Amino acid sequence: MSNSQRPLEGKLALITGCTGGIGKATAQSLATKGASIAVHYNAAEETAQSLVKELQALGVTAVSFKADLSSYQAVRELHQAVKASMGDPDILFCNAGILGQTIGPKGNIQDISVDHFEDTWRTNTGVHFLLTQLSLPAMESKKWGRIIFCSSVAAGTGGVIGPHYASSKSAMHGLVHWLAARYASEGITANAVAPGLITNTGMFPKGTLELQAKLPVGRFGQPEEIASLVELLATNAYMTNKILVADGGMTPSAF
Repeated sequence: MSNSQRPLEGKLALITGCTGGIGKATAQSLATKGASIAVHYNAAEETAQSLVKELQALGVTAVSFKADLSSYQAVRELHQAVKASMGDPDILFCNAGILGQTIGPKGNIQDISVDHFEDTWRTNTGVHFLLTQLSLPAMESKKWGRIIFCSSVAAGTGGVIGPHYASSKSAMHGLVHWLAARYASEGITANAVAPGLITNTGMFPKGTLELQAKLPVGRFGQPEEIASLVELLATNAYMTNKILVADGGMTPSAF
């Protein structure tokens, strides 16, 4: 296969939450473009090992790493393990996250404790801030890097989970804008994808017909459709400082 068909040959992608629907589809997509994959998982060891074998069959290096990314120390240990085993990540797809307690769009803010709010922010945003911080020096030295966050349409709409989840995801957008402006001259891009109602995932395994009817495209999204956006952001050196919303037409967006 030519270099034009494998533009990520020689690059290492670290994907958090790699055994979920979007993470797994993204690993497969980036591997077909030549990237080696550091497969992060928390509990799904069997899925992780199966995915590693599948990726290796595509002709790339793949290794699995277990980490409970609800703590900052676990992030440090994950980064150290990946670096020791595979080298420094060139592509960081910050995909792992939690929904937390669901109170719905008409819920009571009093139902979300400040401790639960902080737990959600740490798991969804704080640990990925730290992972980015740890990964950036090597990207700077190579003058090449891709930082990609998996946000949510809830970041722009408030969503249906609660204020803790929506705000943890919108915080990613602020990180993207600062990182993109600061590191663009270093050959490093920073972007986010913001999915909405993607089925066949741990967070949204199956939707209702009533919910589906609200989508202009008339169906829920698939993990592969988000993976294709991550692939675009990983292979495009000119696109940075962007939030790519994929929600079946639920929300309008422009500059």
